Amino acid sequence: MSRLSQTNPTKLIDFTPEEKARLSVDLPKYLRPEFASTRAGPGRSTLTYIEGWRIKNLANKLFGFDGWSSAITDVTVDFLDIDHEGRISLGVSIMVRVTLKDGTFHEDIGYGSSENQKSKASSFEKAKKEATTDALKRALTSFGNVLGTCLYDKNFCKYLSMQKVDKVNI
Repeated sequence: MSRLSQTNPTKLIDFTPEEKARLSVDLPKYLRPEFASTRAGPGRSTLTYIEGWRIKNLANKLFGFDGWSSAITDVTVDFLDIDHEGRISLGVSIMVRVTLKDGTFHEDIGYGSSENQKSKASSFEKAKKEATTDALKRALTSFGNVLGTCLYDKNFCKYLSMQKVDKVNI
């Protein structure tokens, strides 16, 4: 949640000169290899990404736990199919806005889906969680490399794939 002034709840708070200096150094840095994960992609490709909990921890570390917030600004059900056995498949798009304590914000869209669920509730839960995390990660990447922008660089991802590192918690 964004930190608002105690005396005026609508007033945003600027980053201090020290915070601005630190952010201008930290945000352009490339993500350390231990924060990246991989999974199988289409065909025989490998996708490199940052897990949702890791990017939230990084945002808390960079901006402060009370220096940023996120909000869902739009939800769209792209498809809802129910097969002859009553199994539900669903696709959802969600727009998330990430706002820093000084009012700076970025928005991005995320997508989530569920296949062959037994109930609409479980189908919506899975798809919405997936879409929200995807949108949050995409919005946060707009703030800098250390929050995942660098993962769009194929050469950097190739470099990451050659690194042998132990995963660490932040």
